[in-house]
Order: sequence, then structure tokens, then C-alpha cells
Amino acid sequence: MFQRIGAVTYKEVLHIVRDPRTLAVMFMIPVVQLFLLGYAATTDVKHVPMVVLDWDRTPQSQQLVDAYRAVDVFRIIGYVERQEDLARLLDAGIAQAALLIPKGYGADVLAGRLATVGLVIDGSDPAVASNAYAAALSIAQNHSTQILRRTLNLDPRRMPGLDPRPRVWYNPEMRSANYMIPGLIGAILQFLTMLLTAQAIVREREQGTMEQLIVTPIRPVELVVGKVAPYVLIAYIDFAIILTLGALWFRVPFRGNLGLLLALSGLFLLSSLGLGLLISTVASTQREAMLLTYFLLLPSIFLAGLLFPIQAMPQVLQWISYLIPLRYMLVILRSIIVKGVGIEPLWDETVALLLFGIAAMGLAARRFRKRLE
Repeated sequence: MFQRIGAVTYKEVLHIVRDPRTLAVMFMIPVVQLFLLGYAATTDVKHVPMVVLDWDRTPQSQQLVDAYRAVDVFRIIGYVERQEDLARLLDAGIAQAALLIPKGYGADVLAGRLATVGLVIDGSDPAVASNAYAAALSIAQNHSTQILRRTLNLDPRRMPGLDPRPRVWYNPEMRSANYMIPGLIGAILQFLTMLLTAQAIVREREQGTMEQLIVTPIRPVELVVGKVAPYVLIAYIDFAIILTLGALWFRVPFRGNLGLLLALSGLFLLSSLGLGLLISTVASTQREAMLLTYFLLLPSIFLAGLLFPIQAMPQVLQWISYLIPLRYMLVILRSIIVKGVGIEPLWDETVALLLFGIAAMGLAARRFRKRLE
């Protein structure tokens, strides 16, 4: 049995090696996807262009502007004199935020009265608007506290009230890369293994060599294992490459056990390879196999919690997400890489991936056997 599996594996390796373009794509696609999505798929909002409409022109108003300039969330692109100019910049998308300081602001601050300022946020992009809105309020509140401290000569630490002292665990800087890069590793692995495996069997059918394999003593299970084996090795090589790039280039700390991560990744690859083989039993051409791969991949990316939190989805979509193996792999990747946890908190995800892998490989082998018959 092992000789027959080895022969099929050797044949598949020859197919891969003799096609240098496909071989290059196998290793270049994960790197390119990691860099593109690693920089593009981020929730960190920085350098939002802001214009200032300052009718007061006092040192106090300038201090407020400096408070917004001091943080990297906003980028002051200039001053305007009229509301019409402010509206024009917002309409054109040149500015996405505006700070309006009314006349008399400085006098109110010096007199200890409540001073009012206006903040305008472009809400056409809700993701940017929500982060910019929260940052704008936070800056204003912090500046207000400083004014109160200077005016009344009070130390907030000595005043009665609540003194919250929050601590952020696992990701103290709250960098989105620490959240996105581990998720991208799972998405890239699923895409690569499903696509390559789905095309491997279909390629034999298109080239007319499937009939030659049928007349050999090779059993269907042996043929499947021999076909899949090279792509498991390629998947682990790609896994090592993108994990290393994530740690060195994007500075994502690795706090967990590498052996545990590799073992659980094997369970995830089992389900991805099974889905790829299942696609190959349905598709008749390599183009059809590619389309079916994308058809299954897109719902996985959107419903597994890679880009959008599952808790924010409608209840029906949350139920559907339980049928997606990538959902469980994302929890494993983020827990081991970012949190450094062991196997104990991940038993549910491990069992789920094992069941998905057995089901996918079993169904694929059964359909593959029927196709051969």
C-alpha cells in the first residue's frame, strides 16, 4: 500500500516540479496576500484629514487645535474662513473631519465658563467615522480635564469619584495586525489547499490520464492520499513562511506552543483538503473547480469572523457560521499566537475541526470512489 501511495505522490510531485509557474504561484500567492491584506485589512484609523474653522483666533483656541494635532488619528490639513469652504472640502472628500471653534471660546475658558466647540465627522464611511468620532470626543474630554485642572488648580487624583484603571491583556497596544495576521494565516491556508487539491484530480481527467490510473492496482483511497500528500507539505511550507513574515515584518508576537499550533493546523488542513477533493468530484474542468472554490471560500471569509465580528451578525448567520471550519481555526490561531494558551481552552474547536475533517474526507472519498466506478 505504501509503495502505491508513494508512486502516486512521486507522480504528483513531478507534475508540480515540471510546471515552474504553478510552483512559483504556490509560494508567491500566500506572501502577496499576506502583505496586501496585512496592510489593507486593518481597523486602525490614522491620519484622518481635518480642517479647522477658528473664529476665535486666541491662544486658547490654538491649544485646542494643538491637542488634535498631537495625536496621529487626525491630520490637520489647513484652516478655512467660511462654513461654505468647510462644506466644500467635506463634500469633495478632501477632509473627513472638521473642528469648529466659535468666537468667544477663549474668553469662556479664561472666565471658567462652559465653552462649546463643534465637531463634524464625515459619516459616509462608518468604519472611519466611528473611530474618528470616538477619538475626537476623547481628545476633547482630555483637553477639558486639563483646562479644569489649570483653572481651578485642582489635582484630579485628589478629587472624589471613580478612578478606573483599565488594563488591556494580550494586545496592550491594541494593534489590529495582532488580530488580523493570525486570521489571514487561516484564510490563506484554506484558499491554497482547496484550490490546488480541487484542480489536481480534475487535471488528471482533463489530460486523459485518469483512465490509466483506474486500470492500475491502486485503490481509490491510496490515490486520494497520494494526490493530497504533496499539497500537505506545500501547505506547511507556506504556513511557515507567512507565520515567519507575520512575526518579523508585522511584529506579531508568538506566545504559544508551535508544536500544538502545527498539530491543530493539520486538523484544519484535513477539512480544507477534503473540501478540495469534494470539489474535484463535482467539477469537470479546472475552471469550474476554481469557480466552486471561490464559491465556498467567500462565505467562509465573511462568516467565520475574519473581517467582521460574529457577534454583530444576525442570529441566522451566526448559526450558519458554526458550519464553517475556518471559524474554529481562527479561534485557535488567535488564541495560541496572541494569547499563548494551551490545548485546554481549545478542546471544543479541536473536536469540531476533527469532525469536519473526517466528514469532508469521508464524503470526498465516497464520491471519488463512485466517480471511478
